[in-house]
Amino acid sequence: MKLISVNVSKPRDVAYRGKMVRTGIFKEPVKGRVWLRKLGLDGDGHGDPAVHGGIDKAVYAYPIEHYEHWMRELGRDELPFGQFGENFTVKGLLEEEVHIGDVFQIAGAQVQVTQPRVPCFKLGLKMECSTFPKHFLASERSGFYLRVVAEGDVGADDRIERIKIDSARLSVHEIHHLYYFDNLNRQGIERVLGVSALSDSWRESFEGFLDKCDGAQDERH
Repeated sequence: MKLISVNVSKPRDVAYRGKMVRTGIFKEPVKGRVWLRKLGLDGDGHGDPAVHGGIDKAVYAYPIEHYEHWMRELGRDELPFGQFGENFTVKGLLEEEVHIGDVFQIAGAQVQVTQPRVPCFKLGLKMECSTFPKHFLASERSGFYLRVVAEGDVGADDRIERIKIDSARLSVHEIHHLYYFDNLNRQGIERVLGVSALSDSWRESFEGFLDKCDGAQDERH
């Protein structure tokens, strides 16, 4: 497993449907090493801190293996690292094989997986395709967010080592599928809620799904 590229950007204002929106999605690769702190990488920022960033979403990672798929889908010959707004372009960390709660060592830093990525309209803005977030969601090639367990400097070509596998072994792909396509699966939801490393926002969402399950069961009786 490997860190292919480290990508950052400061927020900027861009035109969207006749108005200006602030976004930090235009990530660009960094040369050299970057300090990774509890709230993210030095030199990085978010246009809407109420939705993006924070302890549970300090860093967004996206597998380079998906780049080829999207180049075919979009009819493009190349896509630069950071194209999907990711901070870390990674190799060997696919959603089916990475679990919520897994901890990884990257040079002197340690990070923990917290949730899949939720695409918003700004991803469509970056891709110059307003419908792209829907395609991204349907593909289930979500990537995942990381919280920082131990701060340290990171850089392109760093080895990534998994130092802890969460005991629940709930993959990023499984939880993404439950959230968007099977969120009345009570057994699955209860399994998700047993994962202590899950981000607070996703925990709240799954607690809401569980309430819907209870309501549906009451209606049947």
